[in-house]
Amino acid sequence: MKLVRFGHKGFERPGIISSDGTIRDLSHVVSDITGAGLRPEGLERIARIDPDDLPRAPEDARIGPCIAMPYNFVAIGLNYVDHAQEANMPIPEQPIIFNKAPTSISGPYDDVVLPVGAKKGDWEVELGIVIGSPCDNVSEADAMDYVAGFCVCNDVSERQYQMEMGGEWVKGKSAPSFGPLGPWMVTKDEIADPHNLSMYLDLNGKRMQDGNTANMIFKVDLIVSYVSRFIPLIPGDVIVTGTPAGVGLGMKPQVFLKPGDEMVLGIEGLGEQRQSVVAHPKESAPAAAPAQPVEASEPDEPIELADADETPETGEPAEG
Repeated sequence: MKLVRFGHKGFERPGIISSDGTIRDLSHVVSDITGAGLRPEGLERIARIDPDDLPRAPEDARIGPCIAMPYNFVAIGLNYVDHAQEANMPIPEQPIIFNKAPTSISGPYDDVVLPVGAKKGDWEVELGIVIGSPCDNVSEADAMDYVAGFCVCNDVSERQYQMEMGGEWVKGKSAPSFGPLGPWMVTKDEIADPHNLSMYLDLNGKRMQDGNTANMIFKVDLIVSYVSRFIPLIPGDVIVTGTPAGVGLGMKPQVFLKPGDEMVLGIEGLGEQRQSVVAHPKESAPAAAPAQPVEASEPDEPIELADADETPETGEPAEG
């Protein structure tokens, strides 16, 4: 199944892709694509529905992130040898875990907004894992039992914030719009092998990333097991699994995102995203005009006040 969310930001409705490729409204079957709806029993309930019997979503409906805002949005760093090499960093011996703020999640076709002061915006096409069952310290052998499905993610980054400002990577990973998810979540039964999916990202029509999930250092089952040792996961949580070579940081000379750029990215079987890059409104707003000096003027003639016992208009004694 391909599960999707559609509608205005913050008011998305759950949907499913029907046999004719249209979005059908699932809101009378599940409340959203998250939580109980992603547990095995929730997915089984959805699977019993014939999507063609459901009402169509409006043809012009916005496509939102395929998962409602999760409790945990976890990322794995340097999980492709070629990416670690282009970043001039050692090959990790254990998965590198960092967080992206859940508020960074956006729709697959929403604009990517560069934060105020951003100079080194970057792109990363990644396979996303969607958790479908409570997952706490699970074994690698059992880890896939806790996965609901997979999706495309663009792990957008601001490299200066991430690597040049001290502290952890989260600062360069968590701006609003830095985590486009979708266009849909594909349930794991439709993905024969998550470790053999081609993936790509184009910037302004030029192919920047051209990889395959076969080259991940740490595979999906190990990642889920490893993360669950440190972070109890719940249905709807998302783990993004690293990116192949071809990011702007690794170019010579380096290339970074700027307003007006367009990214197109996808993973085999999981769909395609498209985002325009825009400046933050506070970055592009015109500066306030400087205050103008006030010219001195002659003082007005003094105003004669009426006696407290007289009306202002006539000077006659006031009544009462």
